[in-house]
Amino acid sequence: MVHYLIAHDLGTSGNKASLFTTDGKLIRSQTVSYPTHYAPGHIAEQNPEDWWQAIIQSTQHILKGIEADQVLAMSFSAQMQGCVLVDSHGDVLRPAIIWADHRALDETTYLIDQLGQETIYSITGHRPSASYSLEKLMWIQRHEPHLYKRAAYMLQAKDYIIHKLTGIFATDASDASGTNAYDLKNQCWSKEILDAANVRLDLFPPILRSIDVAGSLTADAANALGLSTKVRVVMGGGDGPCSALGAGCIEPNSLFLTFGTSAWIGGTTDDVFIDPKQRLFCFAHVIPGKYMPCGTMQSAGSAYSYIKDLFYQAECMTAKTHEQDPYDVLGNLLTQSPVGSNKLFFLPYLTGERSPHWNPKASGSYIGMAMHHTKADYLRSVIEGIGYNLRLILDAYQPQLSVPDMMFTGGGAKGDQVSQILSDVLNTKLTRPKHVENATSIAATILAGIGIGLFEDFDVIHDFLPLQDTIVPNPTHSALYNQQLLLFEEIYDALCPIYNRLHTTT
Repeated sequence: MVHYLIAHDLGTSGNKASLFTTDGKLIRSQTVSYPTHYAPGHIAEQNPEDWWQAIIQSTQHILKGIEADQVLAMSFSAQMQGCVLVDSHGDVLRPAIIWADHRALDETTYLIDQLGQETIYSITGHRPSASYSLEKLMWIQRHEPHLYKRAAYMLQAKDYIIHKLTGIFATDASDASGTNAYDLKNQCWSKEILDAANVRLDLFPPILRSIDVAGSLTADAANALGLSTKVRVVMGGGDGPCSALGAGCIEPNSLFLTFGTSAWIGGTTDDVFIDPKQRLFCFAHVIPGKYMPCGTMQSAGSAYSYIKDLFYQAECMTAKTHEQDPYDVLGNLLTQSPVGSNKLFFLPYLTGERSPHWNPKASGSYIGMAMHHTKADYLRSVIEGIGYNLRLILDAYQPQLSVPDMMFTGGGAKGDQVSQILSDVLNTKLTRPKHVENATSIAATILAGIGIGLFEDFDVIHDFLPLQDTIVPNPTHSALYNQQLLLFEEIYDALCPIYNRLHTTT
């Protein structure tokens, strides 16, 4: 009898359920979307019941033609840095505050005043920020004290679903490390930070490993999903650290690049990675005992898509007429502009920036526009601008970590022209697996298999992740990009005072 593992990628826009055979073959996937509720004041919330219904519907879909006893286990890769407040029965007390919510600005300032940014970074591996769970919890304590008093636990998205599946309250180290309340070196909740925040330690659930079995499906959960109560639920992890495993980045001091809506360069290390300039941050890995340093830029694929939709409707219409992917048509257009885009620069800071600048006031811009610039120049400069910022992130790993090649995943990795430009700007070999968009689902599958003893160790990732090719940088192009990078940095520095003025102008 063929046996299967289920991976749930519980993202911001929906849950993607994937059914894998135990030897790494993807049988089918199904995504069920759910809404995010935005409101003035940097508010972004979701209804955890929507997550649960998406889990049920997507699971039922991928199980068509599969006997319940054929499924052995399931696990998760999920959105991080949320705040799901539940009572002792696991009932949700208010909508989940997700990672994109930044209302807790005053709470962030208070925490910095109490401990100092340096101390918080040295303990957690992260700058204090309104994007993290702890600051969100502090906001609830201040503004909704009646709910705070009723709360039994603060959970992450996958933790809530795991409770629905098993009745267990727990989190894993990777998700814990995205709360701003986790002591990376001592691998526990930080009493020093929680005391400074003046929040209850008992609200923070027990921390398990990503490969630990939380429990088996309850009868109610098994009935809802169409599975057996013998199915074991493995903790899994946050989508950031899962992306490292899913990219095959499991060896110490290795790095990978993911190009999606945002883009990041992350890695795997044996020790906590501390950047003296705090340009990078660090999670606990889903591989027990290891760590995942990371530098994330806000707008990568989203910047490319934004410019595409604004200025390249004709090319997209042509692609649609010929039943082509619009990005394939745009990829060909990229080759019609020379390296450096005829000295046209694009700064990809359309939604502020995290690594390496940590400047929410930064904005996007074209610099150097002239009458001779073509549509191809404008398009190519977008990819080069994204590449320059990624190069600054890569350089931030120096001198602690120097890597001549990286795995390359995400939707952006599908484009040959985009891949070559990024390889040239980064002056780094980029190896692409065949399944560039399934990295986190593959990671969750590996965690499920290891958790139940089906796989011996994390080397099994190579069975799930066959390689497609390696993009090699062109030395001549890289040399030119090295010169352009200096000018790109100067442009950003020169614009910083303008960003500040634009941010304060009514």
